[in-house]
Amino acid sequence: MFSDAGSGRRVLDYWPATGACRSLSGETMDASDPWVALDLAKEAAVKAWLESVPASSPWLFPGGKNHISRMRLFQLVREMAADAGIAPERISPHVLRHAFATHLLSGGADLRVLQALLGHADIATTQIYTHVDAARLVQLVNERHPLADRSR
Repeated sequence: MFSDAGSGRRVLDYWPATGACRSLSGETMDASDPWVALDLAKEAAVKAWLESVPASSPWLFPGGKNHISRMRLFQLVREMAADAGIAPERISPHVLRHAFATHLLSGGADLRVLQALLGHADIATTQIYTHVDAARLVQLVNERHPLADRSR
C-alpha cells in the first residue's frame, strides 16, 4: 500500500514485488480500479509527488476541494502537447489511453491484462475500445499456432 508518510491515508495499493499498483475508489478496492505498472523510477516519482500533495487530501492529484477534474486534465494534456510541439487538437487523455491500449495489444499483451490495466469491468468494453490489425492476427497465427505450416 502506498500511503502518505505520517497521515496513513491510502493513496494506492502497491505490490513492490510485481511493480503493480492500482488507485483506490474511496476506501475500498473495486474490481474496476485500473492497474498501473510502476518501476523504481515511477515509484520514486510518486513518492516525490506525494511530498507536494497536502496531507489532508485523500487524492493523489487533488484539485480544489476534490480530485483533479477530467476537464482540467484535458487542459493540462493539451498544454503539454503544445509545449512539446504537438498540435493540441490532435491529443487528449482519450487519445493517450487509446494509444496505450493499442500499443500494448499490438505488442502481444493479453486482453485480460489490458482489461485490468484499463479498469474495464467487462471484457467486451476492452474489445471494442481497442482494435487489432488483421495482418498482425494472421502473423500471430502463422508464427504460434501448432498446426501452422512454417515452411511457407
